[in-house]
Amino acid sequence: MKPVFFFLFYIVIAAQPSFAKDTVRFATSTKYADAKQQYFLDLLDLALENTRDTYGDYEVLPVILEVPQSRTSTLIESDRDIDVAWRMTSVELEHRLKAVPVPLLRGLMGYRIGIIRKGDQSQFSPDISKEQLQRVVIGQGHDWPDTVILRENGMNVIAGLTHTLHSMLVNKRFDLFLRALHEPWVEISDKPNLEVERYILVQYHAPMFFFVNRENERLHSRLTEGLNKAIDNGSFQALFDQHPITADIISKANLEHRKVFKLTNPLLSDETRALIGDKRLWHSLQVELP
Repeated sequence: MKPVFFFLFYIVIAAQPSFAKDTVRFATSTKYADAKQQYFLDLLDLALENTRDTYGDYEVLPVILEVPQSRTSTLIESDRDIDVAWRMTSVELEHRLKAVPVPLLRGLMGYRIGIIRKGDQSQFSPDISKEQLQRVVIGQGHDWPDTVILRENGMNVIAGLTHTLHSMLVNKRFDLFLRALHEPWVEISDKPNLEVERYILVQYHAPMFFFVNRENERLHSRLTEGLNKAIDNGSFQALFDQHPITADIISKANLEHRKVFKLTNPLLSDETRALIGDKRLWHSLQVELP
């Protein structure tokens, strides 16, 4: 009877689902450490954890790469070193990589407020017009989609390397450094000569997605399923509301006292534009502001 028993035992075990551990690598920097990235890492972990029952175990591994964000896209495209990155989307990026179509900041990446030099608030009136704003010299990253978006809308933009932009502002290379709602306070916490501008809000559709190699169907499916499950079970919203990087950013930004300048984003794909009508993906501000 023993051979029959062990044969049946083997059949039962073989019928159970088995998973290889998914290893997900991402780029990190030790030279230019950025505390804001922890939100996206925690969201990545949330998506993977929400799919553990269907995809199995996983590990998330940092890879130290002192490269600009445009280089991380090239590495993923060529299937080298890293497996995932989080970037503001564009037609060009979606052509090269495969986007996970869930906005990671619930649309708030496109709500931009400014960092200015301490004491310069008097240069920015509560009644500033669009024409006046277009004469303000704005700083942005040389490889950011925002640079293209702002210029296409008639703004005066100076582009620089990401890690030099705060010092460029201090040294008066430009006068306003537009940042997403969750970014300014973290960035100036150790910069007493900078402050958050109080009256301007620039808004355009600019979702940030996870991106993977176009052939990596498994990771793309897992992250898509995991993020949507997190939306449905409330854990996505809970993370957004409670995370140190994103908690209270709406109230801190004092939006009701800001003048809104709505811009168009010529870089959006038709697929991304189609997501705008799905209100479950966006913060309610996406539909409340004019």
